Amino acid sequence: MSLLFLVSFLFFTLLLSNPLPSLSQQDRSFSFSDFPWLPTQNKSLVSGNKVFAAGFIPLTSSGNLYTFSIWYYNISGNRFIVWSANANSPVTSDSSLNISDTGELRLINSSGQNLLPGQPAATGSRNSTLILEDGGNLVYGNWRSFDYPTDTILPNQTLKTTLHSKNGKFSFQNRKSLVFNSSEYWSTDNPFQKLEESGKVVQDNGATLVSSDFGEPNRFRRLTLDDDGNLRIYSVDPSTDEQEAVWLAVQEVCTVHGTCGPNAICMNDASNSDPTSCVCPPGFRKIANDNNSCEIKIPLRNPRDTKFLQLDYVNFSGGANQSNLNVQNFSMCESRCLANLNCLGFGFKYDGRGYCVLQIDRLLYGYWSPGTEAAFFLRVDKSETDKSNFTGMTSLLETTCPVNISLPFPPEESDTTTRNIVIICTLFAAELISGVLFFWRFLKKYIKYRDMARTFGLEFLPAGGPKRFTYAELKTATNDFSNLIGKGGFGDVYKGELTDHRVVAVKCLKNVTGGDAEFWAEVTIIARMHHLNLVRLWGFCAEKGQRILVYEYVPNGSLDKYLFPASRIPSLDKEEEMDPSGTDVPKPILDWNIRYRIALGVARAIAYLHEECLEWVLHCDIKPENILLGDDFCPKISDFGLAKLRKKEDMVSMSRIRGTRGYMAPEWVKMDPITPKADVYSFGMVLLELVSGVRNFDMQGSLMDSEDWYFPRWAFDKVFKEMKVEDILDRQIKHCFDSRLHFDLVDRMVKTALWCLQDRPEARPSMGKVAKMLEGTVEITEPKKPTIFYLVDE
Repeated sequence: MSLLFLVSFLFFTLLLSNPLPSLSQQDRSFSFSDFPWLPTQNKSLVSGNKVFAAGFIPLTSSGNLYTFSIWYYNISGNRFIVWSANANSPVTSDSSLNISDTGELRLINSSGQNLLPGQPAATGSRNSTLILEDGGNLVYGNWRSFDYPTDTILPNQTLKTTLHSKNGKFSFQNRKSLVFNSSEYWSTDNPFQKLEESGKVVQDNGATLVSSDFGEPNRFRRLTLDDDGNLRIYSVDPSTDEQEAVWLAVQEVCTVHGTCGPNAICMNDASNSDPTSCVCPPGFRKIANDNNSCEIKIPLRNPRDTKFLQLDYVNFSGGANQSNLNVQNFSMCESRCLANLNCLGFGFKYDGRGYCVLQIDRLLYGYWSPGTEAAFFLRVDKSETDKSNFTGMTSLLETTCPVNISLPFPPEESDTTTRNIVIICTLFAAELISGVLFFWRFLKKYIKYRDMARTFGLEFLPAGGPKRFTYAELKTATNDFSNLIGKGGFGDVYKGELTDHRVVAVKCLKNVTGGDAEFWAEVTIIARMHHLNLVRLWGFCAEKGQRILVYEYVPNGSLDKYLFPASRIPSLDKEEEMDPSGTDVPKPILDWNIRYRIALGVARAIAYLHEECLEWVLHCDIKPENILLGDDFCPKISDFGLAKLRKKEDMVSMSRIRGTRGYMAPEWVKMDPITPKADVYSFGMVLLELVSGVRNFDMQGSLMDSEDWYFPRWAFDKVFKEMKVEDILDRQIKHCFDSRLHFDLVDRMVKTALWCLQDRPEARPSMGKVAKMLEGTVEITEPKKPTIFYLVDE
């Protein structure tokens, strides 16, 4: 009995000190008896230091296709793949890695083709083993994976061949040049040799490139050519499983060739999560089905009837015969382009050195950057009415001040020379002093605003952005944040008065992600959205850890106070919604015409956010609490654009707290991709509440169980089955309903709402079409009956 107890004790001791491996089989080496190696065996080959692993990895897009790859083994989450034998030719489950009778290591696909790179083939003997070295080098006989890199170089791996990005668009050639379609866009004088473990890149001349993590120990580093065409050194902290780019070759991403298509201009915004965007120059438009390329609106049929539009800080390259000239002035450069029928424009620098570049036949690799120090003059037809929106300081500064000087006629006396000289010298001295004073004042203000721009990081951003308030200004305006008028999902709202006596609503945001640059960029986008039915953003504050937005004050409060009496308002969140006016005075009842005008105004505002803004904006929180009413009950949407400042996980968590019978679309619960159709669903629910005057989760005299009752389905049955539209009307103004005056308005509102509340996004109309359906310019057919989306069988 004691012997049995001792054996059991030793077994459990070994079990606790050496926990069982995961479901995948892990080996230090594979011999002849371990082959063939099938993708479905879920085996991995681990290096001795357990830093790297090799094996078959299923593609995320298809679980039936596999690549044979090497990755960081002891990093959880996403695998950082550093090498793949068949990245461009994934294999199926019936493929295998095996050793032939002649000792050759082969990766065989279903067609019998060997996909393992290397000539001569990877050969060995029956006694040879396949091992993964501590540095990530896969070795078999005379074959080394380090000899056939794909897009990544590991520490102490000598760079011998060309690197190719995973998408196949870019390559790092001759160990020194980044190339796209045979066009070089970055190069170094000294070729790269290898990457050291400290993050230094050793070059042929003995020089080194140092990464920004300064050789911090216990980090995994790799040199990778990414799919955006940039060469980066990544540093991974194994304690947090996070990686960061600590060195990159191209500082301005837009200078990478191929970022945008023909005729397009790449705009760089480092403060955004997506740092580049492709815009069209004046006189051009986007090509259908190709958002990265542009085409000319009016073709150049007669080259003599053309003109030039100045695009400051814009540069094009890659023309069929790009001519670099040395001219004496601007007119000569312009005339050279006019004389060539195939010249599409020219670049010119105002530096007195005669820089002139003609673009012949095509405009490729365009980008905007003040670092170009040049202007591009785009050739368009004389009938083109577009104006240039690429303007620099040359068109904004006017530093000359005209002075009108009138001299008296000289006296008739003959001895007037001395007096005339004194008068002329006095006037000249006065003009000189005035000029010096003017230039001094101008230089002083220029230095002041330049320093402010550098302080706030705005020197490369366009003018016309929102005002930046200090925290002290807003604290004074709101009387130390004492007048609380509302609480919402994004933060608390206080009423205040600025020094110019404007009444404002000050929103103190909470749970906002990103740094100052990201926050400033999003606020700039929100401030540029101007629409009658959007609340205007006047400014912001980002200091002392605070994120504050300053809006115009809308006096009549939110729509829910007018639709739902206070005694019937259930709490959707644990957060309190308050009357912006700060009083509990009963609200007037909205008649049918005002409700229709509110619905139409909100629809047009959401359509503007979805379809007319330069930046694609989703609201993600359409509900009566976010629809404010002005003095004339003109609706204004608030909290638009703030969804980008919060993570999707937070949005989903917030929506789940509210319950499934709120305003969120099915996509939030199903964790499907969020599109503008999510806002369409929320608007449809608000539209039904405008007609019924009740919350969408309040049962309306139905006999069915509460868990089976669904507001849109109940409205559909009343309108299309029972033909009792009057049963869904707001009881507060039901007596005012006149079928001759109001039936058409209410009918369009109900049918439009039911179209918006379809459970599948593709079945819902766009917000632009929703606005037209409410206007009556589009015929509305009978919609499909809405279903309870979370009970639908997929």
